[in-house]
Amino acid sequence: MQPATKYVKSGGVSIAYQVVGQGSIDLVFVPGILSHLDLWWEEPVVAFFRRLASFSRLILFDKRGSGLSDRIADTALPTLEERMDDVRAVMDAAGSPRAAVFGVSEGAPMSLLFAATYPERTSALILFGAFARGTRHPEYPWGWTPQVHEAFLRAVDRGWGTGVTVDWIAPALAGDQHHREWWGRLERLTASPGSITAWWRPDMEIDVRHVLPSIHVPALVLHRSGDECTRLGGARYIAEHIPSARFIEYPGADHFPFTGETDTLLDDVEEFLTGVRHGPEPERVLATVLFVDIVGSTERAVALGDARWRDLLDDFHDRARREVSRFRGRVIDTAGDGALASFDGPARAVRSACAIRDAVASMGLTVRAGLHTGECELLGAKLAGVAVHIGARVAATAEPGQVLVSSTVKDLVSGSGLRFADLGTHVLRGVPGEWRLFCVQPGPCAGD
Repeated sequence: MQPATKYVKSGGVSIAYQVVGQGSIDLVFVPGILSHLDLWWEEPVVAFFRRLASFSRLILFDKRGSGLSDRIADTALPTLEERMDDVRAVMDAAGSPRAAVFGVSEGAPMSLLFAATYPERTSALILFGAFARGTRHPEYPWGWTPQVHEAFLRAVDRGWGTGVTVDWIAPALAGDQHHREWWGRLERLTASPGSITAWWRPDMEIDVRHVLPSIHVPALVLHRSGDECTRLGGARYIAEHIPSARFIEYPGADHFPFTGETDTLLDDVEEFLTGVRHGPEPERVLATVLFVDIVGSTERAVALGDARWRDLLDDFHDRARREVSRFRGRVIDTAGDGALASFDGPARAVRSACAIRDAVASMGLTVRAGLHTGECELLGAKLAGVAVHIGARVAATAEPGQVLVSSTVKDLVSGSGLRFADLGTHVLRGVPGEWRLFCVQPGPCAGD
C-alpha cells in the first residue's frame, strides 16, 4: 500500500514526505531533478522502493519546488544549504536522529555536503549517478559541455511533459509506449518546464570537489557504465577522493537506479547497510488476474500480412491498456496476441474485461477472457504463482466473446450487480481438482 504523505515546514516551505518500512536502519532517499511521491508507488519504480523498505525504514520526500512540496518562485531558487535544512526537517519530523543518505543524480552534491557537514546525523552515504561538478573543467573533464547543456534546455522547451527525457535518463523504458507516457506524467507532475530550466542553470555551477576529503562516514558510490547523463569517470573521481569509499560499476545506461536491472544493485545496497545479502524475496498479494486473448489471431495475421497485423495488434494493446487503466488495473504483459492485467478489486476486473471485449469489437476483433482471484507473487513488475496459472486456464476455456470467471471471483463480487450464468464444473489443464466456472451475462453493470 502507498504510505501516507505528511508535511513539515522548513524555512516557511512545506516539504512533503513519506515513511515506509520497519527496518532498524533509517534511509533517506534524496531524488534527482524528477520526483513525485505519488508516482513512486506506481510501475515502473514501486518494486525498487518496496525492496529498500524491506530492510530499512525508508524516508522519501519531494524537494522544495517539486512534486507534492510547495512550489517556489523561479527567482528564489534554493541553495545547497537550504536543501540540507529540508533534509534535517524531514528527518526530525520522521523521528530519525541518524540515517543513511541515498543521493541520486542532482541530489548527490547536496548529499555529499550533508554527510560532510552533519556526520553525527549521517550513518552512511550512498550515491548513484552522481557528479561533483556541473560543468567540464581541466581537472574534472566529466562535466557537461555547453553544447550538452543547451541541448537539454532545448529538449525541455520543446517537449517537457511528453517523456522527452526518458531516452536520456531511462533508456531501458524508452521503447515501451506505456512507460514513456508514465515518464511524461512524471515530468509534468514534478514541475513546469520553466521551473526545470531555472533549476538546471544553477546546477551547472555546482562544484563540491573540495568537500570530498571531509567525508568520513562509510560511503558507497554506484554507477552504470553507459550513463550518458553523468559520466563514469566523474563517479570514479568521487569514490577516489572520499576516504575509504567503495565503488561499484554496473552494466547499462540508465541514469536513475530504479530503472534497468536493479536486483544486483539493491543486493549491494542491502549488504552495505546491513551486512546481509538476502536477495529479493517475492511479495505475496491478493489480486484478481485477467487474461484476454484474440480469437483466431493466427488466421487473421495470415490474412492481413505482417505489417497490417502488427498495426492492428498495437491498436488492440492500446485499447486494452486504456480500459485496464480506466478500472484502476495494471497491465502486466502484452506479449503475443493477448494481455495479462491485475486488479485489487474483482468487480472492477470483470467490468474491465467486458469493456475490453466491447471496445475491440469495433476493430473487428473477438476476444475471450478469463479471471481468477488468488494470492500472487510480485516479482518486480511481473506476477507469478498458481493463481496466475488458474486465470490463464480459465481464459483458455472461454468461448469466443465470453468472459469467464472462477467461483472465487463470482463469490467476491456478490452485491455488485454483475450477473453470471453457471457453466458447471470443469477440469483445468495442469490444475488439480475440478473448478466451477461462470460466464458474465450482458447487463447494465457489465461494462460500466
